[in-house]
Amino acid sequence: MTSAPTWDPQQYLRHAGHRGRPFVDLLARVPALPGEPARIADLGCGPGNVTTLLAERWPTARVTGYDNSPEMLEKAAAHASDRLDFAYADAADWSPTETYDLLVSNATLQWVPDHADAFPRWIDAVAPGGTFAFQVPGNFDAPSHVLMRELAESAPWKDRLAGVLRHGDAVLTPAAYLERLAGLGCEVDAWETTYLHLLAGPDPVLDWVKGTGLRPVLTALADDPEARDAFVTEYRDLLREAYPATEHGTVLPFRRIFVVATRS
Repeated sequence: MTSAPTWDPQQYLRHAGHRGRPFVDLLARVPALPGEPARIADLGCGPGNVTTLLAERWPTARVTGYDNSPEMLEKAAAHASDRLDFAYADAADWSPTETYDLLVSNATLQWVPDHADAFPRWIDAVAPGGTFAFQVPGNFDAPSHVLMRELAESAPWKDRLAGVLRHGDAVLTPAAYLERLAGLGCEVDAWETTYLHLLAGPDPVLDWVKGTGLRPVLTALADDPEARDAFVTEYRDLLREAYPATEHGTVLPFRRIFVVATRS
């Protein structure tokens, strides 16, 4: 990965409703699964709050959530049951050792460089008639990311933050994902959606990115709280201009890319 950020489940979950909606929209397009009981994997399960939706939709399935963050797995463990468990796995080098009726990944693959190169081995682990479904942010050209990168590349930050942040090529286009997966013998449904999240509270966009995109910076500067706070303050001021508060709240446009690939 570009970076190995330390995750804060509590910060991440502060916007759980907005963050969870794309997963619900993704699952709405997943067809019937071939196995009974089905075997399901959630790659990059985070704190496990949306992994529980898999167990709710397929109540007889055996579901495993995988993540590489000890902090996230500790939080996810509270959701474990006799048919829902959690285990360590890093999506950067994960090779499935069993067959799944559904392999799903929610807002994780953008952290994995060249993740599409793993598609052949992941599709091999999907049962015939099974599905590989994922969604990733498609907003790396949005002000929240562009301003963060520009600030990190400026003096005095560029020496300390060089190579820490992801760039616009962190994900592929919907058409490129479709081409890759159709070439592996899948029937592919790919689309994109821009959500307009209406956020409340002071500096809500900063609060949002503290749970996700800003984590690599916060991790890189964790040993220097004064520098960390200085970066966050400067970045906060830029975000206030880019995302002005209105009488109804602060609007955060957020583009996401969805893919549902069913193995023939």
